[in-house]
Amino acid sequence: MRFRLIAAVCGAAIASRLSNRLPRAIIRTVIAFPIAALLGCGTLIDRGIFGDFENTLNTTSHGYQVIDDPTGQATTTRVERFEVRAGDCSWDRWGWSDCANDRERSELAQLNRRFTHGEYWYGWSLYIPHDFPIIWPVKTSLGHFHQQNSHPIWMIQLMPGGMYLDRQTSRGTVRLFPLLREEELRGRWHRFEVHARWSHQRDGFLNVWVNGELKVHYAGPTFFGENVYFKYGVYRTFVSRSNITPVPTQIALFANVRAARTREGLQSRE
Repeated sequence: MRFRLIAAVCGAAIASRLSNRLPRAIIRTVIAFPIAALLGCGTLIDRGIFGDFENTLNTTSHGYQVIDDPTGQATTTRVERFEVRAGDCSWDRWGWSDCANDRERSELAQLNRRFTHGEYWYGWSLYIPHDFPIIWPVKTSLGHFHQQNSHPIWMIQLMPGGMYLDRQTSRGTVRLFPLLREEELRGRWHRFEVHARWSHQRDGFLNVWVNGELKVHYAGPTFFGENVYFKYGVYRTFVSRSNITPVPTQIALFANVRAARTREGLQSRE
């Protein structure tokens, strides 16, 4: 399974070159990713107890890259770059199609789905460029906690006014927790830390710090389905709602994405 993370950096580029000749699912699974792994393309990233991630539903060469920090201000020398352009939709091996469901994305998904019924710490740094557009009423998520075989439960959403943590049930949004005002978003790195106890019961909790300030203090059930796993990148839904044609490109940078049993375990190892 470990080759998937290595291949995420350049496997998409190989797939792009072959896309006119073979179905994408075959290219990604059978050809592009194994070739990329054998070539040693990409960089294995230390993500603490997260384990491996896989690149989901984006086969473009521009969608995901590991690059030198272009800002000179990240806590790591290398950062993860996600880019979504108009028409960047694909489908997975289980038959789900973003193209058929009004979605576009470039995301990494946690492969270890055993995080459940316990306490965990999560941390990451996020950089939103100066020219990053908020394209509401198209919804843009820059990370979310998902339930296996069910819907997302906590989503980081960009909306008019800024960034919010969106607590969801099967019926949709239950509550929005403000994280950052729109005037604070762009042109600087933001540090996120999450302390969660995953539970179906009232003993659950989820606390979120942004740049060292406690923004969310929630107590109660934190998920309702099966195991919880983390996804991050750029994910946009209801693309057909866009008031602009074509839908603008969105780029985001991530650094030091880690999970741990303690807050101290979130610190960069560089």
